[in-house]
Amino acid sequence: MASGLARRLLNSTAKHASVLSLLFVALLSSALLGAANSQRNPVAVKVGPPPAGVYHSAFPDFGPEEDNVIAERITDFERLVQKKIVWAYFSNNWFDGIQFPATEVRIIHDLGVIPFTRMMPRSNLDRHSADPIYTMQRIINGDFDKDLRGWSQGAREYGGPLMAEFGTEVNGNWFPWSGMYSSGSETKSYGNPSLADGPERFRDAYRHIIDICRREGAQNITWVFHVNDGSFPQEPWNTMAAYYPGDDYIDWIGVSVYGAGQPGEEWQLFSNLMDTAYPELAAISKNRPLAVLEYGVVDDPKTGDKASWIHDALQSVKSGRYPRIKAMSYWHEDWENDGSVSNMRLDSSPEALDAYRKEITSAFFVTEAYFIGSSQSTTVQTTATSFSTSSFVKSPQSALEETSTITTQSARQPVDLYLIAVVAVIGAAILVTFSFRLRKRNRS
Repeated sequence: MASGLARRLLNSTAKHASVLSLLFVALLSSALLGAANSQRNPVAVKVGPPPAGVYHSAFPDFGPEEDNVIAERITDFERLVQKKIVWAYFSNNWFDGIQFPATEVRIIHDLGVIPFTRMMPRSNLDRHSADPIYTMQRIINGDFDKDLRGWSQGAREYGGPLMAEFGTEVNGNWFPWSGMYSSGSETKSYGNPSLADGPERFRDAYRHIIDICRREGAQNITWVFHVNDGSFPQEPWNTMAAYYPGDDYIDWIGVSVYGAGQPGEEWQLFSNLMDTAYPELAAISKNRPLAVLEYGVVDDPKTGDKASWIHDALQSVKSGRYPRIKAMSYWHEDWENDGSVSNMRLDSSPEALDAYRKEITSAFFVTEAYFIGSSQSTTVQTTATSFSTSSFVKSPQSALEETSTITTQSARQPVDLYLIAVVAVIGAAILVTFSFRLRKRNRS
């Protein structure tokens, strides 16, 4: 009797051990799937507009190719103008292939400033002609998808807030991505026969890049669309809006507004140029914040007063004349021309620097960024973040630290999943072995 009872107990225990083994494996599988799903849904951090005032930002002279990012250039600029900047603007040239500028981004990040990179699809510095490698059609066709995925993965691994634009000043005729060099006004060689092929190709190339970044999980990028204040050529097909990828893709819309670029050139006040450009700029989208991404003028007393130009630029925005402008980024650089020097630096004269300093001392020029964070899928999104004054605010450094923590956790997840899997296999093996031994003992 006792022997039969013991056998039944052992048999029951063996059965329970088998059931426990199955339950353990099922629960572990669920945990692994949940962790994997969490890894595929990183926190998206977007740069939103300030609820009042405009961001104070700059291109702080990163050299003639605009990509020599040095920490001292940023700190020197801030010391010079006596005010912090929200973002530092630099170029990501594709001279040696498409590579994420991890070093440059990290240098800016470590200063508590938001990196803002210009994706420049050019293999050389030639102007006024199509690039021999990076055409809009080849981007659309997927010829560079592998490299673009690598770029996207680099942005995702960085993890902090990152602003990016593709194809600067596309409605001008100086850069190779201009619609003029992608069939221009023709309508029958690509896409919708009612639209000009040049702008349409650029629009779709930009969409293609953003789609890749989203699929790769680079949700930390704030995407910017950048036009020039005037279109060249001035033809009906070459409008700002014709190039726009749409609100589903773009978070900010920006414009370049320059006075004279070289000594001896005629130039107009910032407000005169902006009065013309602003209505067309604002009509691109009713929902997206606007920014003056580049502005400046050379120091040339023969043609105009630089201090007055700077005063006019900052005062006209501060006055509310262009109410949707939420950021201003000065182009602080000098460069050599054939026989002359273009000096747009703010310290080109004491008067120019003094004019800038006096205007930006106002609290209207904001030095802390406003971020929007949300959990989003890494699949292609159909709607970009819509900004409002309800966005939460953090200093650039605290937001960067927070998103760095998120990135570190995401990077650590594959290791965590591996350890969980090892423990799972060992645990399941122990339970199965225990069950087998109980069954064997029961038979004996």
